[in-house]
Amino acid sequence: MRTQTLNLHAVVESLPAGSFVVLPDIGWDEYEELLEQLGESRGVRTSYNDGKLQIMVVSSEHENYAWFIGSLIANIRLRLRINIRFFGASTMKKERRRKGLEPDACFYVQSAPLIGNRMRLDFSVDPPPDIAVEIDIHHGSVSKFPIYAALGISEIWRYDGEQLRIHLLKGDEYVLTTGSQALPMLTGDHLTELLTRLREDGEFQTILAFDAWLQKQQL
Repeated sequence: MRTQTLNLHAVVESLPAGSFVVLPDIGWDEYEELLEQLGESRGVRTSYNDGKLQIMVVSSEHENYAWFIGSLIANIRLRLRINIRFFGASTMKKERRRKGLEPDACFYVQSAPLIGNRMRLDFSVDPPPDIAVEIDIHHGSVSKFPIYAALGISEIWRYDGEQLRIHLLKGDEYVLTTGSQALPMLTGDHLTELLTRLREDGEFQTILAFDAWLQKQQL
């Protein structure tokens, strides 16, 4: 087991930014030991689905989109006085379901009071986030949807580099929708416009424009 895990860690170190690898027949113990070795390493995302392990090393572009979305949510929290907890790319896993992953960002909105002031989450007892973000500019995360569903994530924002789409959990599957359930003032089209503007005008100007838009929503 130790040799296998060390080999997995070597795989991580060999991957260039923006690339990923999918490995079959990985035991849950190997997956958990790899997570322990990686710690809270930024730039690496893993997903595990009943023996199939995906390891991805994200690029700076990937991270910039994720952090920008986090900045938008932080602006909403301050401007509209909404209690929102942000837990970044926290590892979420359930051994009983043999599933786990790290989103690119995750937020507690309606469930924020249940989390309170805790700085660390325990997904064996804590509720799942209300929103998970997937930045998919280098690969497709549709295969992760069954993992998210098993973990009980009610809303996914998926950005493919061109359009951000919002998916809501209905039963055991996700359906495409126009607007956010957790933050109804936001739509997929509006978030897409902001991400496009990010590339054209830069982060600071885009955040200022978004803040001005938020102020109008209060009138």
